[in-house]
Amino acid sequence: MECASLKRARDNQHFKGEEMNAPVADETLDCKGLLCPVPIVRLSKTIKALDSGKVLLLEATDPGSVPDVQAWQRRTQNELVHHSEDGGVFKFWIKKTT
Repeated sequence: MECASLKRARDNQHFKGEEMNAPVADETLDCKGLLCPVPIVRLSKTIKALDSGKVLLLEATDPGSVPDVQAWQRRTQNELVHHSEDGGVFKFWIKKTT
């Protein structure tokens, strides 16, 4: 079961496009193949272990990760510095600010 609507995630144009403006990630979290709530749980745990200012790249295939990461970012005040979607893989570059 997905966390959010597949249509809503596919229609979100902010998550489609090139990665050439993406920052360099200090660490990568591979959540491909995992469904809600696992990617957000792992994101929360992993970001806590990073030093402030470091960038984490989260890769997920669950379309629900799009609204989930957006909501998580608003709640935690960490910075979503870049995002993209390529071939069904949603990528989020998150800078730890808290």
